[in-house]
Amino acid sequence: MILLVTFLFASIFFSIGVFAQPEPNYNEEAIEPYVLPELLTLSNGEKIHTAEDWELKRRPEILDFYKNEVYGYHPETILQRTSVKVVEESDSALNGHAIRKQIAIIYESNGIQLTINVLIYLPNDVTFPPVFVGYNFYGNQSVINDPNIVLTDSWVQNNADSSITEHRVTEDSRGKRSHRWPIEKIIGEGFGIATIYYGDVDPDRNDFTDGIHPFFYEDGQEKPSNHEWGSISAWAWGLSTVLDFLKADELLHDSSFILFGHSRLGKTSLWAGALDTRFDMVISNDSGCGGAAIFRRKYGETAAIINQSFPHWFNKNFKKYSHNENALPVDQHMLIALIAPRPVYIASAEDDRWADPKGEYLGGYYASPVYELYGKTGLTNSVMPATNEPIHHTIGYHIRTGGHDVTEYDWEQFISFARKHLND
Repeated sequence: MILLVTFLFASIFFSIGVFAQPEPNYNEEAIEPYVLPELLTLSNGEKIHTAEDWELKRRPEILDFYKNEVYGYHPETILQRTSVKVVEESDSALNGHAIRKQIAIIYESNGIQLTINVLIYLPNDVTFPPVFVGYNFYGNQSVINDPNIVLTDSWVQNNADSSITEHRVTEDSRGKRSHRWPIEKIIGEGFGIATIYYGDVDPDRNDFTDGIHPFFYEDGQEKPSNHEWGSISAWAWGLSTVLDFLKADELLHDSSFILFGHSRLGKTSLWAGALDTRFDMVISNDSGCGGAAIFRRKYGETAAIINQSFPHWFNKNFKKYSHNENALPVDQHMLIALIAPRPVYIASAEDDRWADPKGEYLGGYYASPVYELYGKTGLTNSVMPATNEPIHHTIGYHIRTGGHDVTEYDWEQFISFARKHLND
């Protein structure tokens, strides 16, 4: 009888849409009026007028709001890596133009092991080159067709790619995402690149029994508490862990490091860049909701949609803001402002309405007052630029033709932006 009643209630709920995926809004005229949280006003009403007061007072307050209400706190315990192994190294990669290194960062505790595999390419004619650092979606072997790259052995997100079977990669996956990673061009421009499969740190599924989370659990704990980290914060932790290694490498200890991410990993790059000021520059590409886009616009993907589809990305406290974005004590212009005064670049795509290009631009525009405190120039016009007309101020932005992807045009802008600001 109980089972029958439960089934009937579930049927009713599904029929009226309680469990249905919320419908995204793509109509600008349907966006309800909203007021953004004050960027330069403390919770007690005190106004911020200087960069010093921003850093000492307002920035820590905003950062704490994000940790508690959105992405979650990292554990305070420092996890000591067990070992670092050079898996493979060559000084004649890419037809002699590059150094290739493959590193395994290994953690072991209480009978469990986690290995973060880092793939590095560096130009062999540049001393301490600036390095793009970013996650990939399908394993290091997917970024370039190089038979020397070790296949990932981590769980891989299920998708329609026939080269990935039962959540494990095959040889056919080599170079499958090389269009997103123009490594030869990057090397030719004098930059290095370090990439990591994000599933090495935390598999992208609603399961907190694997990945990095269990290393920090207390006795009897099986999942993070309401205020503790979700997957985006775990991935951010992984980026900082990799940066620890890169900054200690003899070929890189005087290099600049440019944090890059696409889509959910663009959300991650912004959060990791806010947490770790050792990253010299931050790039988000098509990051959308939970990334650069303003939550309160509720355009395309929303808090409700993302919490239902990917409940593991944020902490549990964030669930209360589904259909309730106006109650958030923060919005994403504040996330971008946390990166100041370091350069940040926001990239959008014309057909990627899901990621709300206008909301992404406004995230940068409304972050600009903090950059002005440092004498930097952000986005100075509330109106978006035309398609394929990039802005390369300290806050940079472009919207290009096409959809949700990383293209050659994007990388041309990232490289140009990095060269301009790293040489300032």
